Amino acid sequence: MKNINLVTLKSFVSVESLRIEEVMALIERAEYFKNGGARPHLTHPVFVTNMFFENSSRTHTSFEMAERKLGLSVIPFDPAHSSTKKGETLYDTSLIMAALGIDLEVIRHTENEYYNQLIHPKQNQHLDIGVINAGDGSGQHPSQCMLDMMTIHEHFGHFKGLKVAIVGDITNSRVAKSNMELLTRLGAKVYFSGPDYWYDKQYDKYGEYKPIDDLINQMDVMMLLRVQHERHAGDPNEANFDAKSYHEKFGINQKRYEQMKDDAIIMHPGPINHDVELSGDLVEAPKCRFVRQMENGVFMRMAMIEAVMRGRKLGGLS
Repeated sequence: MKNINLVTLKSFVSVESLRIEEVMALIERAEYFKNGGARPHLTHPVFVTNMFFENSSRTHTSFEMAERKLGLSVIPFDPAHSSTKKGETLYDTSLIMAALGIDLEVIRHTENEYYNQLIHPKQNQHLDIGVINAGDGSGQHPSQCMLDMMTIHEHFGHFKGLKVAIVGDITNSRVAKSNMELLTRLGAKVYFSGPDYWYDKQYDKYGEYKPIDDLINQMDVMMLLRVQHERHAGDPNEANFDAKSYHEKFGINQKRYEQMKDDAIIMHPGPINHDVELSGDLVEAPKCRFVRQMENGVFMRMAMIEAVMRGRKLGGLS
């Protein structure tokens, strides 16, 4: 095994608390797994459950593939048939999972920062279970953020000085919030674009908002965001949304694709709305890293899960 610093964490809920050395060690560990590196040897079983209270295909399947590659025992969990439908709290559900012998739970939830009640129990609460955040409301998406960092690093070999544009439904995107913060700390220069009504001045501290056509030929990374219609309840702009108009004003079409730098890449967390954020003909184009991001997600999630296993000394790891 390559001699690298192995990260140890009790839970993995946000990138904000990670040191830059930990970020780079996780990227290096994920690249090690991708290049055929041996998984850690477990001396006793580790049990994990994936609790997805929001729909997911990529993230859920990616986590389960990562868990199985690490040799974990995956225990199914179906929110639609769980006691949460009877009013059971997330804390109590987690308490039961721990009592049944679950060591780790991967959770996606509609509530922002749901994890605080689990990793910071109140007085007289004694929950002891590892939590990995697979997305909280419109808050954080740390595993997507980390696989994005891995994909950028894989292509460029560094972050310092890279120009990255985050484009689209920014205020509703947990991907955007995680990425803008970490990219800035890693030394990249962040820009924003998309509809001004889905942008908030609070993000000015991370980068400058500009029209997409002022950015397209200058950026190293064009990071597109899905238009999240399901989060637009009460938004007056939703009623007037037109996919064709959005694509013409804010999407990447063939003309904009050809204006990109030769070494520039397109990223998208998925699912892609074809001919909205990105022309459907460009999903598998040479500059587009959509499929590569999904591939890298398995290996990054392996690194993240392993970090929590080591932090909790699960499976005999330390």
